[in-house]
Amino acid sequence: MKELQYLRGFGSEFSSEDPRCPNALPLGQNSPQKCPYGLYAEQLSGTSFTAPRSENRRTWLYRIRPSVGHQPFKKCANTGITHNWGEQEPDPNQMRWKPFELAASDEDFVDGLKTVCGAGDPKIKLGLAIHVYSCNSPMKNRAFYNADGDFLIVPQMGTLIIRTEFGKMTVSPNEICVIQQGMRFSVAVSEQSRGYILEVFGRHFHLPDLGPIGANGLANARDFLTPTAWYENCENIGFEIIGKFQGHLFSAEQNHSPFDVVAWHGNYVPYKYDLSKFMVINSVSFDHCDPSIFTILTCPSDKLGTAIADFVIFPPRWSVQEHTFRPPYYHRNCMSEFMGLILGEYEAKKGAFQPGGATLHSIMTPHGPDKSCFEYGSNEPLVPKKVAEGTQAFMFESCLSLAVTEWGAKTCEKLDPEYFKCWQGLNSNFTGPT
Repeated sequence: MKELQYLRGFGSEFSSEDPRCPNALPLGQNSPQKCPYGLYAEQLSGTSFTAPRSENRRTWLYRIRPSVGHQPFKKCANTGITHNWGEQEPDPNQMRWKPFELAASDEDFVDGLKTVCGAGDPKIKLGLAIHVYSCNSPMKNRAFYNADGDFLIVPQMGTLIIRTEFGKMTVSPNEICVIQQGMRFSVAVSEQSRGYILEVFGRHFHLPDLGPIGANGLANARDFLTPTAWYENCENIGFEIIGKFQGHLFSAEQNHSPFDVVAWHGNYVPYKYDLSKFMVINSVSFDHCDPSIFTILTCPSDKLGTAIADFVIFPPRWSVQEHTFRPPYYHRNCMSEFMGLILGEYEAKKGAFQPGGATLHSIMTPHGPDKSCFEYGSNEPLVPKKVAEGTQAFMFESCLSLAVTEWGAKTCEKLDPEYFKCWQGLNSNFTGPT
């Protein structure tokens, strides 16, 4: 594939034209009486029209055919996606999933979507869902869009080649991408692919505030990449548009490609990010810092400092604390923590926590390093060392209490009933009086 070009920045005002059609963007206005090249003007709004300027998100698309030209939507069969959080009885136990299955037959990205857990309701634009995907074939004459919220996609195996209305991008393991609400896209793969998806309902991801860190650190805005305009002019072909609406999938037919946007401008765009570019902030004195210092993207709630969802990574970094138990400390949390592993071995759970698997530690359920990690961390020489080399673990953290679906609890057959045993050997080391 020819090397793709990208625009740099997060939350920026961009404009892009396919070089085959120079001057396709109207000058000085958004919707002229006649657009260049006979294009249709169409606005895609990610916020209300009257949102404050600092929060307002919209993009103008100049396309060969308007997206409204399709047959009526009809509900389609779907055994993977659900927002029915009452399928299973609540379960506060620590949960660990072995690596989720790869696609066994020809399955594309949409066919391979499965919901693991979530909370809330897209109808009131509050909540989230966590999905996994596995696929081994491209979406052929199919496009997908999510009317419920944003998709943050984390590939664990296999590179995704994603066509969007804004252009094309590739997303490989150790990269992520965000396809925002309403954006149509199609995924192609040339190998077995597997990964995780964090979906937030009706809200968008932001870069976290840096506070005392200062102007620089964590994920830098300039490292986020947005596709450049690219179009295909395909008429008289059967094309399926699949929409996710109120937790259900619907399908509509049209006779032209949805990827016919010749030019666009705005600040409501899909984007990707390379996790290796994250600037790690860590302690160089004592104690293990809270995982919030590893936040790449956050979706804030209405409560200050509390997130509907944070996307956090645990990348390779130096550990130089003195007189400190360096691994993650034992804790109980008012947040839900869903962890996945892209590659390597997570420092606090080596061995049994495998790439392509996951864990869920629910609100106020205790968790922390296993027995071997505790013993090593309690006795290791406290000299500067590089930790998590060759590893990339991540966490979806939420203030909401997550319910596990029937697929996540039973159908996938990957839930490990013996996860609790990794803490059973933590005996008393108490030396005080009995």
